[in-house]
Amino acid sequence: MRPRKVYERILSGSRNVRFEDVCRLAEGFGFYRDRISGSHHIYRHRHGLMLNLQPDRSGQAKFYQIRQLLELVEENGLTLND
Repeated sequence: MRPRKVYERILSGSRNVRFEDVCRLAEGFGFYRDRISGSHHIYRHRHGLMLNLQPDRSGQAKFYQIRQLLELVEENGLTLND
């Protein structure tokens, strides 16, 4: 799913978002995957921000990590690059 669609879906209140879609969304906001350690996908941003994403057992993104991504976006004024 395209990052903008995922973003709109999350903002509308959906809690069921695939892990791969959240990773794509983070990359759309300028994060890049720095490394993978076990199930933890560590993302960094050129502004020095760091984000840890990890799927739950069903392949969905963990909601508290989605919330962390949204907080980083809001606090730092990041824009979505389609």
